Amino acid sequence: LARGKGGSIADKACKPFSTSAPAAAAASAAGNENTTNDSLTWKLLRATGAVGGAVLGVAALADVARADEAEHGLHAPAYPWSHDGIFSSYDHASIRRGHQVYQQVCATCHSMSLVAYRDLIGVAYTEDEVKALAAEVEVEDGPNDEGEMFLRPGKPSDKLPNPYANEQAARFANGGAYPPDLSLISKARHDGQNYVYALLTGYREPPAGISVREGLHYNPYFPGGAIAMPKMLNDGGIEYEDGTPATESQQAKDVVTFLAWAAEPEMDERKLMGVKWMFIISLVWLTAIYYKRWRWSPIKSRRVIVDVVN
Repeated sequence: LARGKGGSIADKACKPFSTSAPAAAAASAAGNENTTNDSLTWKLLRATGAVGGAVLGVAALADVARADEAEHGLHAPAYPWSHDGIFSSYDHASIRRGHQVYQQVCATCHSMSLVAYRDLIGVAYTEDEVKALAAEVEVEDGPNDEGEMFLRPGKPSDKLPNPYANEQAARFANGGAYPPDLSLISKARHDGQNYVYALLTGYREPPAGISVREGLHYNPYFPGGAIAMPKMLNDGGIEYEDGTPATESQQAKDVVTFLAWAAEPEMDERKLMGVKWMFIISLVWLTAIYYKRWRWSPIKSRRVIVDVVN
C-alpha cells in the first residue's frame, strides 16, 4: 500500500483501535483498585467469620457452664479454714460449739452413726461431761433375762443417737427425702468443707425465671438448685455456752469444723507424727551429707604424682 504524508491506509485503519498510554495506565489502575477491593472484602469476611465463630464458641461454653451448674450446683468458694495448714490443728473450742449446733439443730434429722460419745473425750469435753451427755439419752438394749428389750441411760461407748428407726421412717418424715448420715459428709462431697459451709449459708430467693416446686427450697450450691432441707441456721438460733455470738456464719463455721473432725479425728496426730518424721529425716540427711564429705575429702584432696622417669 502506498504511504502518504499521513501514513499508510493500514495505519489509519488501525489507529482508532489502538490504546493510548494514559488510557492503559488508567485501566491498569482500575484493575489494581478492583483487586485491592476484592482483597479487603475477603479480609473483612474472614474477620467477620472469625468473630462470629468466637462468639458462638463463647456462647456454647456458657451454655455448657450453665448446664454443669444446674446439674452439679454452683462451685463453692474457698474459705480459709484454720486447720488446713500443714502445721495447723483443729480449733477445739469450735469443735465443742459445732457439736452444740449439731445437737440442737442438725440431730433432729441427721444421724452420725460412726461417732461415739467417748470420741469427744479430750477433744471437746472432759470425761465427766461426756458421761453426763450420754446419760441424757435413753438407749435400747437387751435382751434381758426375760428375753425382752429395755431402755437404759446412755454410756460413753454408745454411738450418737439416730433420729429415726430406719430409712423408711426418715423418708416418710421428710417428704421422701433421706437425710444423709453426717459422719463422713465432709469427705463424701467434693470440696467437702467449703461445700457444706456454702450450702448452709447459701439459701436465697430463686432468681427470675426459675421456679421451685412446693416443699423444696432454692440453693444454688445444691445439685439441681432445689433442696428439701429448709434453712436451719439463723442469727441467734442457739445460745453458745462460752458466750460467742451465735451468728449464722459462726454456727455454720463451727458445725463444719465439728464435721471435719468427725471425718478425720486423727488429723492432729497425723500432722504431729509427720512433723516428727520430717525432723528425724532432716537429721539423717544432714548426717549423711557430713559423713559423705568426711569420707571423700581425703580422696578428693590427695595429690597424685606420676614419676615417669623411675
